[in-house]
This record gives sequence, C-alpha cells and structure tokens, in this order.
Amino acid sequence: MSQENENQQTTTVKDVEQLGIFAAIASLSYVFWICGGMEMVERLAFYGVRQSTGLYVTDSVANGGLGLVESDLGLIFLIWAIVQTFVPVLTGGISDRIGYKETIFASTIFKILGYLLMGFFPSFWGFASGAVVLAFGTGIFKPGLQGTISKSTGRHNSSMAWGIFYQTVNIGGALGPMVAVALRQLSWDYLFFACAAIISLNFILLLMYKEPDKEERLAHRAKVKAGEVKEESLWRDSIKELSNPVLIWYVVLFSGFWFMLWTFWDVAPLYFRDWVDTTTMVSQIFGEGGTDNGFWKFFWGMNQEGTAVMPEGLVNINAILIMFTCFIVAGLSGKIRATNSMAIGTFLASSALIIFGGFNFAWIIFIGVVIFSFGEMLSSPKSSEYLANIAPREKKAMYLGFTQLPIGLGWTIESYLGPYLYGEFSSKEQISRKMLLENGMTEADVAAVPIGEAFDKLLMLTGQSAGTLTEQMYAANAVGTVWYVMGIVGLVSALGMYAYGKWTYRVAKMQEA
Repeated sequence: MSQENENQQTTTVKDVEQLGIFAAIASLSYVFWICGGMEMVERLAFYGVRQSTGLYVTDSVANGGLGLVESDLGLIFLIWAIVQTFVPVLTGGISDRIGYKETIFASTIFKILGYLLMGFFPSFWGFASGAVVLAFGTGIFKPGLQGTISKSTGRHNSSMAWGIFYQTVNIGGALGPMVAVALRQLSWDYLFFACAAIISLNFILLLMYKEPDKEERLAHRAKVKAGEVKEESLWRDSIKELSNPVLIWYVVLFSGFWFMLWTFWDVAPLYFRDWVDTTTMVSQIFGEGGTDNGFWKFFWGMNQEGTAVMPEGLVNINAILIMFTCFIVAGLSGKIRATNSMAIGTFLASSALIIFGGFNFAWIIFIGVVIFSFGEMLSSPKSSEYLANIAPREKKAMYLGFTQLPIGLGWTIESYLGPYLYGEFSSKEQISRKMLLENGMTEADVAAVPIGEAFDKLLMLTGQSAGTLTEQMYAANAVGTVWYVMGIVGLVSALGMYAYGKWTYRVAKMQEA
C-alpha cells in the first residue's frame, strides 16, 4: 500500500508494522525536521519559564519572587491549564481550514507578548495575565505543527516520527531549565525577556516551512466557497467526531496519565527545593567543594558555587534522558501495540511518583526520575501517534487538537489540587509556620513573617543547622502524601488503558470482518 493510499484510509484503531529504526529515520521528510526545529525553540522558551514558575511565585519578594502561597500558585496553574489545553480543541479545526503556517505565525506573536507581560509586571495579576496569553499562543501553536507532522509521515514510520518529534521537544525542554537556572540567579526578569527573544527565532524557521498538501486544502476551500462542497460548522463537526466511543474512552482514561504527569512538573521543583539535599550527589561526583567547571554547572543546573544541583536541574534529568534516548525507545515501542505501550509507560511513571513519596535521598530521587522518564517516553509520544493514525486525512489537526482533551482534564484537576495538597502536607514554608507557633511565637508575629522566610526564622529561633532541622521536619510530617495520591491515580489509569487496548483491538477485528 502506498503512503498516499495509507493516508486516505478511514478511521481505524488497527496498528500496522513499522519500519526499522534507521530506515524510519531516513524516510522522514524535510518539513518534518523544520517542525522539529520550531518545536524545539518553542519548548526551550516554554520550559525555561514553566519549570521555574512554582519557584518564582513562592519565592520571597526579597529574593525577587512574588511572595505568594501555594494556593495562589495553584490558581495560576489552573487558569493556565484551562486555556492552554482547551483552546486547541477548537483551533485544531481552524488550522485545518485557514492553514497551518498562518496559525503558527499568530501563535508566536501571542507567546512573545505573554513572556513580556510576565517580565514587565511582577505581580499575581501581571504573571497570571502573561500566563493566559502564553497559554493561548501555545494552544493555537500545537494543532498546526502536529498536523504538519501527521501529514508529512505515514503509518510505516509514525512511531519513529512521533518519538523523534518528542525528542526534539525535550531537547528544548532540557535546555530551557538550564538557561532558567543561570538567568534567574542573576534576576528573574532576565529569564522572561530571554524567552521572548528565543521564541522569536521561529519567525526565521517559518520562512523555510512549507505546508503539506496546501494546494489540496486551497482547492477544497474554493469548492466550499463556491457552494460545491457543503461543510459543517466546526463545533458540530468536532462534537460529531468526539462522539466516537473510541475517542471518548481515550480521553477519559488518558487524562489520568496527564493528571499524575503534570504533578511531576508542577510539584517536583517545590519538593526538591524543600526536601532533597543534592550536595551529596555533587560531592560524590566532583569531590568535596563541588566543581568550578562552567559547562557542568550549566548542564546539570547547578548553583553558582557549583556545590548543589538546583531543583530545576534535578527535574531536568527527565528531559535530558528523553533528549538522548527517546529515538531508541521509539524504535522499540514501534514493536508494541500503541495502547499497550501507553499502559506500560503510565505504570512506570506512576511507580516513580510513589518512590518520591517514600524517600528524599538524592540518589533514590534520581533513580525515580529515570523510571519516570522511560514511562513518559513509552506513553506520551504514542498518544499523539495513536490519534494521528486513526484520524481522517482532512481532519489531522482536529484530531491532534483532541490530544489536548486528556491533557486538559488531567492538568486542570491537578493544577490546583497538586499545589494545594503540597501546601497542606508538604510545604516547608507552611510546616515552618506551624513550628514557629509551637516554639512560642504568637499568630500575629508568625503572620508578620514574609512568605518564603519562615524556615529562616525557625532556624534563628531553634539554633539548629538547616540540614538537621529539615530532616526532623521531614520525619515528623506526611510529606509524601501528594505523591501517593497522584501515583495511585496513575496506576488506575494504567489498568484502564490496558483494558481499553484489548477492547479497541476487538473493535479492529470486527471492522476487518
């Protein structure tokens, strides 16, 4: 079967045999790599800000942060999640109709504006406004870019294509936090302005971009305009497609994966900052006193002294692993049914969160991040590949816009719940305030301590070292609760995805018959 005929086939949930690793890589087109470059640039800027958002919002004003509590952070994340993940559900169909290049261009303008708002207005409403504009730009960026990927590949190389695409995502995702660590230690606003400059590089790549099947789209639009072809309204068309039970259950089950995945990105920087001492890792690798090597400090996201890995650096191990190994995992997962790969990956990622809940020793956390990363590589790229393969050719961007639905459901619920649970059970700031009361301070005096400075006040009051006091606080409180909740949700999702795979396989057999 030719690629053209493959791409014109009707919706099916049946997997097909994939090319080998190197044959699949060689088969990828010029426009695929341009899209990979644009995604890398976009993710570099996005994750430069996103990985540091929790730290920035909850950092003390004296350190240049916003000085807000975890519930405020949760509200920002909630608004961000709703806009970024539900906008593509509508704009995916628009991209199919007006053109992918046009929507990618518009998205870049919105994203630049979002970063500038964050930098110029350091307040809750200023940052929240920037997040909304950035989220809207991201929402209209995704369907056009991913629609291009889908149209420029076939089912014989789709597993490798989406795996490599995910790898380019994480090249940007890995470099972004490295840049963030270096810039935020100088000044927080440097980070936001730098990301605005970085995303503008996509204007250059757009000059080299060519939309696949543009002539076909324009000819179809001309027929619609002339009345030769009748076209349903976008919202009716979208609802009609979403009524497919295969899509409905995909959205429901895979939202559990994104629920626990976003917990890692939203909560882990706070948890690692508060409870994980990375100086032991650095001293064991580089010796006592750490390192003065600028490359290693940048690559691992270390502090300026080179004695500890910053929270973003520890989270960033995830993106670094994906950056170097995703194409290998993609090649191997090409031999596995898409739904089985998603189920296995969800199980591994969920198990990693449960590991986080039980330990705060740096090397065990490192192992947990590795397990989480391989789970993510088995799950997330496969979800895009799966929907791209079952989508009708003229609705590729629409279906890839639907990939945001499970992300939207999972992330929207988690975006407030994750930071809220962290504030209730795990926040060193909140635990420190309770201990200040227990050590004789009045409620008025504790309330007068600026947000982000309660632990320092407790150190002065108790006279203990930071390391000793941190271990006492960790042992006396249910710090791991947030991880257990999210991990259990992921495990349930993994079991559901496995059952879903068996069901869709039976559906495919019935379609063949």
